[in-house]
Amino acid sequence: MSTSVAMKYGTAAAAAPLTVPRPRVRAVPRAAAPRPGEDVFTELSTALFSGFARRDQRLKAEQYLHGLLTAQGRKSIRNIAAQIGGPAAEQSLHHFISSSTWDWQPMRASLGRFLERTGHPQAWVVRPMPIPKAGEHSVGVDRRFDPERGQVFQGQQAFGVWFAGEELSAPVNWRLFLPDPWVKDRTRRDRAEVPDEAGEETLEECAVAAALDTARWTDITRKPVLLDIRGGAGRSALARLAATGVPVVARIGAGSRLAIADRSLPGFGAGPLPAAQILDSLKGLRRPVSWVDTVGGARTSRTSLATAVRVALPSPGGERMRPLMLLGEWDDPRRGPARVWISDLTQATVGSLLRLTKLAQRVDRDFAAVGEEAGLRDFVGRSYRGWHRHITLASAAHTATVLGSAGEAAGYGAGYGTRRAAG
Repeated sequence: MSTSVAMKYGTAAAAAPLTVPRPRVRAVPRAAAPRPGEDVFTELSTALFSGFARRDQRLKAEQYLHGLLTAQGRKSIRNIAAQIGGPAAEQSLHHFISSSTWDWQPMRASLGRFLERTGHPQAWVVRPMPIPKAGEHSVGVDRRFDPERGQVFQGQQAFGVWFAGEELSAPVNWRLFLPDPWVKDRTRRDRAEVPDEAGEETLEECAVAAALDTARWTDITRKPVLLDIRGGAGRSALARLAATGVPVVARIGAGSRLAIADRSLPGFGAGPLPAAQILDSLKGLRRPVSWVDTVGGARTSRTSLATAVRVALPSPGGERMRPLMLLGEWDDPRRGPARVWISDLTQATVGSLLRLTKLAQRVDRDFAAVGEEAGLRDFVGRSYRGWHRHITLASAAHTATVLGSAGEAAGYGAGYGTRRAAG
């Protein structure tokens, strides 16, 4: 490359569909002249696939990534194989994804390092991803409630760790939630090749574990972790992250009880109070905070009313309470706070904290506009290892799309709308 991806794509990355070079295989020769996105595809393939000891594995990984970026409709192995050689390629790729022995974790760590150089992430956003499934044999399938849709569905539940900045975001690590029927059923586990270390955990524990797994990677700069703990035991989640030195910005419920830690404020010494009540008593301290909204496809400057106050989680054993910052944001100044967060970034300003929380919206938008089309929810097989390998390469396809289309003004997803429908 004449210029590095980091220099070329470090600014706005509004991703139209990526045109990629075809892998070096006889059936699909590499194009003679470079095309838009070829530099990103080549550099990303080198960064992720150089760890394979065998050349044929590197070739299959490149083929699979190419297929994820070009196949029409659902990104099944069959549709991907149709891009590179038909039935014989399908059998070969099926073995590569579902039955091979390669470990996906080193590839994910390489993807994280690649994104850290090129995408300049400001935070790690832990995002839940429900995956509807018609059958009951895919690993982790169960009936569960999807808060996004407000309804019960049958399918899988996964948590992705997204490296997110104001301009773009991409998933780098994943954890698949296993409900009790899968954890405790040895026949099911063996059939789906679920490893012994995949044990029982709550949804919240699964989300936190995904972030902690990411923090163990070497040569990765730890960023604040954004996650939603409105559903349960926030104290445990915060304690686990704090124990490993990972900073956190966590969304909590308005009724979560906290103690005011600032002696100069009313309510100090009153004991645990609901977060909304604390913030309501401090409405006079609200200030306008500007932030950039990219959800609509264009950069729009917006302003919110927000305030922050030092608080602490009540400690049942009487031990010293850990200081935290309680952040409230108002959409309507006449009502209660619309969103409530706590963070251990106690030296951060109100503005910097609020702008960090907006990265969750960046991730939601990028998932809808790019991640869906990259095949994040499209794995058709039943095995635990197959799911993890597919979603690792689908994360790479998402990354290639958002970086390879940098500079386009149309916004993510231009031209994608009819492709999924046509498929």
